[in-house]
Amino acid sequence: MKKSKTTTPPAPKKNRLTALKGVLLALFGLVGIYFTYVGLPDVFPIKYNQANISNIAEEASVQDETVVGFEPIRLATPNSVKAIYMTQCVVGTPTFREKLVRIAEETEINSIVIDIKDYTGRLGFVSENPELRDALSENCYAPDMKEFIKYINEKGIYAIARITVFQDPTYTSKHPELAVQKESDKSTWKDYKGLSFIDVGAKEAWDYIIAISREAYEIGFDELNYDYIRFPSDGPMRDIYFPFSEERITSNPDTGKAEILEEFFAYLNDGLKDLGVVTSADLFGMVTTNSDDLNIGQQLERALPYFDYIAPMIYPSHYPSGFNGWANPNEHIYDVIAFTMARGIERVTSTSTTVKTHKNSEPLSTTTSPLLYEKKAYPATKFRPWLQDFDYGGNYGEEEVRAQIQAIYDVGLNSWMLWDPSNIYTVGALEEAATTSDSTYE
Repeated sequence: MKKSKTTTPPAPKKNRLTALKGVLLALFGLVGIYFTYVGLPDVFPIKYNQANISNIAEEASVQDETVVGFEPIRLATPNSVKAIYMTQCVVGTPTFREKLVRIAEETEINSIVIDIKDYTGRLGFVSENPELRDALSENCYAPDMKEFIKYINEKGIYAIARITVFQDPTYTSKHPELAVQKESDKSTWKDYKGLSFIDVGAKEAWDYIIAISREAYEIGFDELNYDYIRFPSDGPMRDIYFPFSEERITSNPDTGKAEILEEFFAYLNDGLKDLGVVTSADLFGMVTTNSDDLNIGQQLERALPYFDYIAPMIYPSHYPSGFNGWANPNEHIYDVIAFTMARGIERVTSTSTTVKTHKNSEPLSTTTSPLLYEKKAYPATKFRPWLQDFDYGGNYGEEEVRAQIQAIYDVGLNSWMLWDPSNIYTVGALEEAATTSDSTYE
């Protein structure tokens, strides 16, 4: 191990841009894994371009994955979720994915978040739905996804399916009329990474997401996790047009995006209600401290009623200089986590809010300023944040990762998920697996 474990916040380190943690991987002709920041680098979640794995397509080219008599296990949600993230390329590479399974077997990790629809819009599993089959990834997917989920479930590992929603170059290429467009010529708009988005207001696409979600549940995932549930922001924003949302945004610039996004949340919730499946939503970290929609439509109070868990991405490196008075938040790793989640907990557990939603249209009183609206109080444990296990703006080793985890515990939470786009985790920051049987399952 590089360093000794710690349960106390690390001393501030000198800020330095380090080499990306995405080490070049030499697996099955793996070209390389990298990730970049664009637009608002201190706010945006890390994503990366997954490399091609040439032999995966051959393993599952036209096979029908129907398994006679297949019965998923479906684990209950652990009382304390401790998760790591697995990409589509990794889940489709048995030697690599087994390394992550081993982490879950040998450490406190009890859950794995697995991409099934990633930043490309391609699916990571062979669909049994004819309408979804042509969305299969050409290079990064698991032909045995059903069997793999059951395999990790049998080991007591909770399986979470990650679905990238509105960032979708695949769907928009087939349905350009539903895509976010350029205002100048009405061609498909792309962000600085060259990726296109579905207009959040394009309700036809909502059913597509529900279809993917329902199939993910049927193949055995225990939980569905939604990312990129937002309007785009990291691109040429002066030349952007929303064919389905423009009128509402223009007429109500302060809350138009948030209102449309909340309608999607409600529609998704209704479309999955009969399954009884657990759901979670990935939101920008600043939703815990900001009451505005961050110009992407995300407001904490609008998401709370529709998901079982909220997963703010509270990576210290993603907060801007000056946040809470810190010139460099990377030098205040423990403090960033503790502060942002403490603020979030106050809002989640409160019975009132300044945020007007579709569920609380009438103010409690017209004499208060700002106006307060009634809100359902939720337990603090509705939060399950993403923590940083990648180097950006500083070194994130054992001390830094463990400091974030400790901050989560110190504010009264018990669940967290580690994000590393290269899937190379700081195992030394994790506690060893319990020697006695795990009683966290309900």
